[in-house]
Amino acid sequence: METGTAAGPGGSTGERETPPVWTGLPRGVLTMRRLLLVVWLVPLAVALGVLLGLFAGPLWAAFAALPLALAAWGWVLLARNWRSWRYAERADDLLISRGVLWREETIVPYGRMQLVEVTSGPVERYFGLAGVQLHTAAAATDARIPGLDPKEAERLRDRLTELGEARSAGL
Repeated sequence: METGTAAGPGGSTGERETPPVWTGLPRGVLTMRRLLLVVWLVPLAVALGVLLGLFAGPLWAAFAALPLALAAWGWVLLARNWRSWRYAERADDLLISRGVLWREETIVPYGRMQLVEVTSGPVERYFGLAGVQLHTAAAATDARIPGLDPKEAERLRDRLTELGEARSAGL
């Protein structure tokens, strides 16, 4: 039975670390990505069907169903990808987890952050979304959290900047 006072492997005191509290992306990200999928693939299917029907014959126009099948497949995959994105703020670092087939978890220590910026392109602004981009000394560890509510993105930027300054100053 663990008492919590004996040093365990790696010098820990045996106390269990509390699991991180994960936050997922808002549903607006999924809506935006699905709309972009439909906006690109449905007109492509219509144009392909019309062109093949006119120049190759009506049987060839059936190949226009391929972009529609791709859109249906993408619809499901986008939902799985959206559910895989999450982030957690811990005492000393920020965790970002994403991916369906290839899971990727990025850990960014607050003391290593050099710049935290909020970005929002025209489509993201239309859907009321913004992303947080984290820059560190090593370019390979830069991280991004896409599709947040702008108020949450600004709160996260301010908190990460504050924690980064405190950790880099040695406080």
